[in-house]
Amino acid sequence: MSAQRIARIEKEIELVKARIAQIGVVRPGSLTRQYKDPKQHKGAYYQVSYTHRMQSKTAYVRSSSVAEVRRQISDYRKLKRLVERWVALGIEYSGLSMRCNPK
Repeated sequence: MSAQRIARIEKEIELVKARIAQIGVVRPGSLTRQYKDPKQHKGAYYQVSYTHRMQSKTAYVRSSSVAEVRRQISDYRKLKRLVERWVALGIEYSGLSMRCNPK
């Protein structure tokens, strides 16, 4: 059973790596629409807020770039989920391989 599970884990890791290879430009953060006059909802603009290397940053985003920034943020979240899955599979693989091949 363990040898079969190890083989399935190896296959799934390869699938995760292939999906990661398909991801393009990534960026962390959240994109929000802000208003210069919030009460009247006038003067709308977009900004992206994120933390990188333990520093919080906020940047303005042009309206023409909003769709691209949304895609980059989405791809970043996808990358994080895939890496988490890869790590979980690696931990399981390591545990099973040590039980199957004690040295």
